[in-house]
Amino acid sequence: MNCRQACEPPMKTTHLVTVLGRELSVRSSASADKVQAVESFVNTRLQEIGSALKNGDAQLVLMLALLNTSEELLELRNSSERAASIDVSLQRLIDKLEKA
Repeated sequence: MNCRQACEPPMKTTHLVTVLGRELSVRSSASADKVQAVESFVNTRLQEIGSALKNGDAQLVLMLALLNTSEELLELRNSSERAASIDVSLQRLIDKLEKA
């Protein structure tokens, strides 16, 4: 495989998704199944938040969903970084034990 094949970004295709009843055309290099899973996740999250609010203002629902999902993402990243740090520490201990 030459650099031209390996270095080019994956081909993006257009997908139609519906969010809050509005059809959107999005371009993604992800598979159709993955795009559909994202669409389903977003709509489920928006439905959960929207049903918990007395005021069904779409903009408020979107902002709250974005904030909640961003918080979850940051927590996952932090957990991943902690796990990587633990892995490094464990590997150092294993190396010391093997040398002993």
